[in-house]
Amino acid sequence: MPKHLRALQYFTKEELLAFINRAIVLKKEKAEGVIHQHMVGKTVALIFEKPSTRTRVSFESAMYGLGGQVLFLSGRDTQLSRSEPLKDTARVMARYVDGMVVRTFGQEVVEELAEYSDVPVINALTDLHHPCQILSDCMTVIEKKGDIDKLHIAWVGDGNNMANSWIQAAGKLGFSLTLACPEGFEPDQEILAEARKEAAKEIKVVRDPAEAVKGADVINVDVWASMGQEEEQDERLKLFEAYQLNSELLQKAPADAIVLHCLPAHREEEITEEVLEGEQSVVWDQAENKMHIHKAILEIMLSK
Repeated sequence: MPKHLRALQYFTKEELLAFINRAIVLKKEKAEGVIHQHMVGKTVALIFEKPSTRTRVSFESAMYGLGGQVLFLSGRDTQLSRSEPLKDTARVMARYVDGMVVRTFGQEVVEELAEYSDVPVINALTDLHHPCQILSDCMTVIEKKGDIDKLHIAWVGDGNNMANSWIQAAGKLGFSLTLACPEGFEPDQEILAEARKEAAKEIKVVRDPAEAVKGADVINVDVWASMGQEEEQDERLKLFEAYQLNSELLQKAPADAIVLHCLPAHREEEITEEVLEGEQSVVWDQAENKMHIHKAILEIMLSK
């Protein structure tokens, strides 16, 4: 097991499934009233340069649920905003805490913190990867649909950090993946090429969203303008108009396909209210599972 969780590519299929399977057990035992206190005496720093609701609350709830403590540090609360070298921050923080959860812009921030940190660094989102989110999404898929390597998963919309991590998950976990992205908004080509080398099934990028959802067991969508892209919002609304997940597009998928959205959702943009609140939507279970997968990640990564 790698020391840090920087991206899914550094883990084996068995290691990724270990996070998911442990999260499923933790979720079941929490419902049964079992109290887990595996992290008593341990502290995690949440270093968030991007705002967050679900990721922050789920990581904090996960750590408190395990008996540990959390320090939340926004960008303005650290010397990072005043250009302190990352390697200095990494080495000092590692002497205070037992792990760092980092939500930032550049993947290079996570990479450098990991290089110089003696304690685990966990990537809670960068512009390139979103590994923790995809682990909880895969947990939801397994809960709802069973063996993930037998499934066809579709991504509709921007080839963003979520899409990149879905591609890496497909390469590792063995499911087929079709991404429908507008021209100029494809996923990272290097990530795509690397994942295809080890993928057991096809990872395909197409233009037509109807082609992506045809035969899909799972349909994923995300906002059209992510954090840091707000100035592109109006332009993206026009470019992505044909990629909205609405009832017409959903009807082109099997009737038992499930719909995922990592939230927050922009209703009537990338997804309609009707689909988000519809019977095929599992977004609320998906949101809940973030806490359980974060528990599993903290437990496994900080116990090594």
